[in-house]
Amino acid sequence: MKSILFICHGNICRSPMAEFVMKKYVRDAGLEDEFYIESAATSREELGNPVYPPARRELEAHGISCSGKLARQVTPEDYRRFDLLICMDRANVRNTQRITGPDKDNKIKLLLDYANIPRDMADPWYTGDFSATWRDVTTGCRALLEFLTK
Repeated sequence: MKSILFICHGNICRSPMAEFVMKKYVRDAGLEDEFYIESAATSREELGNPVYPPARRELEAHGISCSGKLARQVTPEDYRRFDLLICMDRANVRNTQRITGPDKDNKIKLLLDYANIPRDMADPWYTGDFSATWRDVTTGCRALLEFLTK
């Protein structure tokens, strides 16, 4: 089983969007038994909070529920538990490594790298552009699933 942890700053926008999009793609491909997927934050700011309403609405507009998801923080144990820790931007990578320690197993990656898009994913908390985040998340998750199932 492949285990993936999606990571962003607060775990209320980008990473839960990626978590639930990836779960849908895996389910649609009939691969649910082959993947375990979660998401987490590098900060403690939003711990216990649900998915931010505009992110939830964007998911729901595409038929995806994120009901019951509450923000949690990355832990050192997550580095051992998950095969991949997929970050939304370079600050997330640095902050994840501060929590988990050095990436000695090369598990910490950027989502858009899988789609050969060498840039950070903008944080919709600041941009307000949840449809752009949706496009980035779906592009990245499609490419990640293709990479993992070749």
